Amino acid sequence: MPVAPADADFMQQALEQARHAWSLGEVPVGAVVVRDGVVIASGFNQPIGRHDPTAHAEIMALRAAAELVGNYRLPGCELYVTLEPCAMCAGAMLHARLARVVFGASDPKTGVCGSLLNLFEQTQLNHQTQLDGGVLAEECGQLLKDFFTARRRAAQSAAQSPDPMPD
Repeated sequence: MPVAPADADFMQQALEQARHAWSLGEVPVGAVVVRDGVVIASGFNQPIGRHDPTAHAEIMALRAAAELVGNYRLPGCELYVTLEPCAMCAGAMLHARLARVVFGASDPKTGVCGSLLNLFEQTQLNHQTQLDGGVLAEECGQLLKDFFTARRRAAQSAAQSPDPMPD
């Protein structure tokens, strides 16, 4: 399925946020919030650095957007994220009343936008958000694969390095 140019552009901006997360030693996931075709907020994974299990890229972007708008509701806004959201993030997106969520790579371990289940399909919820997945999925997924490959290599290298002898 062809990707709309605007969706590709916004996902590229989310990928920039993901690369920033990597540079800080965080799992490379990035997100941007868009309103009326303009990025109004961005976020990247920060749970390690902030010692905060809720500091996922999506949450950070939603917090920044809500602060900017002056409201916890973000109607008419779209969120682009490089990895399929988890239950916590999907719940926050639904509470924010986003119009649309667009994600890149699927997450078979914790994704709730179709991988494990789809929270956005629950008609019992009082708000419905449009969901589109797979935008730049290969690029988003490759960034994560490269990150974890580098971490495994670093861990193996550290395990194989002899400890320096104390004086």
